[in-house]
Amino acid sequence: MKEKLTRIRERIAKAAKDCGRDPRSVHLVAVSKTMPAEKVKEAIEAGVDILGENYIQEARDKISKLSDHTVSWHFIGHLQSNKAKYAVKLFDVIHSVDSVKLVREIDKQAKKNDKVQKILLQVNIAGEDQKSGVKPVEIPNLLKEISERENVSVIGMMTMPPFFDDPEKARPFFRQLREMRDMLQQKFLSQLDPSVSLDELSMGMSGDFEAAIEEGATLVRVGTAIFGERK
Repeated sequence: MKEKLTRIRERIAKAAKDCGRDPRSVHLVAVSKTMPAEKVKEAIEAGVDILGENYIQEARDKISKLSDHTVSWHFIGHLQSNKAKYAVKLFDVIHSVDSVKLVREIDKQAKKNDKVQKILLQVNIAGEDQKSGVKPVEIPNLLKEISERENVSVIGMMTMPPFFDDPEKARPFFRQLREMRDMLQQKFLSQLDPSVSLDELSMGMSGDFEAAIEEGATLVRVGTAIFGERK
């Protein structure tokens, strides 16, 4: 595990340096979905400090078992509004916010927990029907809604491009999200509450995280390359 993590961190650092970025600006989210708590503990002891989970019930059990470890838990799966109350209690950051309805429910639950919930907007760049995510044209309205909420703080955006064997084919989707972020920062964010930031870009997985870093990723979600193939 430690050797795998060392290799991944070396690849992250090289990808960042090759495009003139500080490697410290890229953070590794170790995707631990379906992995038992013992395996996740091994990853934490090897140096992982951010863990990504997709399923509420599974995450709740793991977070409870590993509560004595100081790590940040990120929810990266599709989140239904009726599960928001659990996500707010469990996670430091929610990557997959894609509707006004979900924003309002997260805000409501965060207020109950006396918390400001950090979120990312999931953007469906490719327009795939089978994937969640807000359409690019809907982002300004969603950001405006968030800016009016006291217990939700947007810190960036996330995307999942179509699956390709070749990471170069995913690159245009990463670039599009970064360009969209840059445009919004220049033309729109000044109109909103300071709680709205788009500094973070969550994009790139085991097969294409280097291309994502070269296009501006600050959070890369890597699972298989750390934990091995899932059963």
